[in-house]
Amino acid sequence: MRHKRYDCNPGCPVEACVEVIGGKWKGVILFHLFRKTRRFNELLRLMPAVTHRMLTRQLRELESDGIIGRTVYPEVPPRVEYALTEFGLSLEPVLAALQVWGTQYLEKLGEARTANA
Repeated sequence: MRHKRYDCNPGCPVEACVEVIGGKWKGVILFHLFRKTRRFNELLRLMPAVTHRMLTRQLRELESDGIIGRTVYPEVPPRVEYALTEFGLSLEPVLAALQVWGTQYLEKLGEARTANA
């Protein structure tokens, strides 16, 4: 497994979760895959700021962690689709909670900026 161990409590469950879903693009990728199976170029279009290389890297890491599955169809040109695994689907409530918290945080930031203006 590619995960590092840190000096905090060995096997810390929060650390394990953040290690798997952390990073700038993994949460966004998962958000789009909760809705439906997606092709690589479809994900690129949904996230115009991500580079081809970075998307490939993040998808490979999620696949290696068993969060998403990659299906290659024997066609010319090859068609590749990404979908959440059953285990990956278990992250939906976690990401939904992060979305709620993030919305509240952004609202709080907006209020602070308005008060300081």
